[in-house]
Amino acid sequence: MVRTMSLLRALLRTVRLVRHTPRLADGLPPDEAILLDAPDSRIGPALVAAAHGEYEPAAKLLATTREAAEWEHRDRYVMRLAVFAYSRGDWLASWLADAPRDPDALIVKTELAIRRAWESPARAERLREIGPLIDAAAEAAPGDPVPWRIALDHARGTHAVHTAFETLWEQAVRRSPHHYGCHVAALRYLSAQWYGSHRECFDFAERAAADAPPGSLMPALPARAAFARMEAEDTFPVRPGSVRPLEEERTDAAADRAIALSAGYPAGDPWPAEVRNLTAYVLVRQGRWTDALEQFRLIGSYATSFPWNRFSDDPLGRFLDAREGVRLRLAAMAPPRARTGRSWLAGH
Repeated sequence: MVRTMSLLRALLRTVRLVRHTPRLADGLPPDEAILLDAPDSRIGPALVAAAHGEYEPAAKLLATTREAAEWEHRDRYVMRLAVFAYSRGDWLASWLADAPRDPDALIVKTELAIRRAWESPARAERLREIGPLIDAAAEAAPGDPVPWRIALDHARGTHAVHTAFETLWEQAVRRSPHHYGCHVAALRYLSAQWYGSHRECFDFAERAAADAPPGSLMPALPARAAFARMEAEDTFPVRPGSVRPLEEERTDAAADRAIALSAGYPAGDPWPAEVRNLTAYVLVRQGRWTDALEQFRLIGSYATSFPWNRFSDDPLGRFLDAREGVRLRLAAMAPPRARTGRSWLAGH
């Protein structure tokens, strides 16, 4: 009898999966259409030119962001250009040879240097060596917060004490009080993996999110704090049920805040793509399958390396596995004859 019931349950599960999994793909691009870290329309031409050894489009783009104080865009573009220069740096070398004191060339050079130093076995020593380079980038563009975001990352890697960190933080917020990148760098320093705690990390993120101006990505900071907690749990596994209820409540509240932020942007918008990928990850870890599926729909084709690269050398594969896993979970939950459209999902 027990065996018969087990076979029946397995059969019903198979029926649900076959019936509902295809329906739950509604609004999701096929796997082959997903792009990892796809560039937006502004940085794309600069990357294409850099691939041909030409730095002028990148120089023009970064100069525009600096002169217009587009600090969030500038920070993203600096990181994208540094990632490209990691393996294809001839265009950056030409730029620095032609304009060694150009603040835009210097900031890309600095970001590239710190990325290389972080991957070195002698990380702390390498990071200390590039301190003067960070100072030079900050002096070349006194109002730019991006060198101070780099300085905060540098402080984390060189084991800077809290007082030194706070001094850098004051300089960063003086230039841009709500700069998302600087807040992310500070949050990582304050995480339990580095020099703070889960509580300190959440407190910082929630205060910053509460003070966020309209149009800011800062409401996603508590989700970053939740992710830091999850990352720590993966590094140092905890016993089932040992996570404090307050931390679970804060994680769900962080996810709700990130969902609200995501809802303010059109589906398939590249600007909030990383925030949406982070939100989807947190929701998957919390077992909030319906909310996670909606984030995957809003993501569209714009998968991002973070957060999936923190747990796999194949972030795109991890993204696709998570997306498919959510569909399978929801399909398995649906009654065999249920219609798994938006109305059914709204109740689950």
